[in-house]
Amino acid sequence: MCCLTHVLALALVLGALWQALHGAPLAELSGDHDFQLFLHKNLEFTRKIRGDVAALQRVVCDTFQLCTEEELQLVRPDPPLMQAPLDQCHKRGFQAEVCFGQIRAGLHSYHDSLGTVLQLLPEHTALVETLQLDAANLSSNIQQQMEDLGLDTVTLPAQQRSPPPAFSTRFQQQVGGFFILANFQRFLETAYRALRHLARL
Repeated sequence: MCCLTHVLALALVLGALWQALHGAPLAELSGDHDFQLFLHKNLEFTRKIRGDVAALQRVVCDTFQLCTEEELQLVRPDPPLMQAPLDQCHKRGFQAEVCFGQIRAGLHSYHDSLGTVLQLLPEHTALVETLQLDAANLSSNIQQQMEDLGLDTVTLPAQQRSPPPAFSTRFQQQVGGFFILANFQRFLETAYRALRHLARL
């Protein structure tokens, strides 16, 4: 019985060590110059995209007087607009390839959803299209880096674009545009923290 207890205790210790090692997020790449260069470059790129989203949020506020989520909770779209998940980017046992995959999938989704904002703000077409292009470029950067690292990637076909969400009234479309930008901003903040975490390893 004593030996069995010792064996079980040893198995638990080894299991915990295996979990810790398995969850280690690319520690062997933390000093890799090209990987660090990729991270710092795309941290700046993500910060730039966040600034463009914030600029569009100010336009929506000034144009439609839709400025704070607290004021709009009662009129938010039903069903709620998609919020791209990034749970794999801040969970314990962080795995870079899964996090990168979620970032890419989210960028693809928000690229398509920005079509609603484009319809709302035709006079700001250049800014919205620049934002869409930047989202696509950031996704491509991440895919290229994943391939360079030998991580599993899923190619997202550019021709399979989702149509913008449908809204029953012009006001609902305006509110929808507000929440698309608010959700995108939250998504970018989480993606930025994930990239910064990797850069600090």
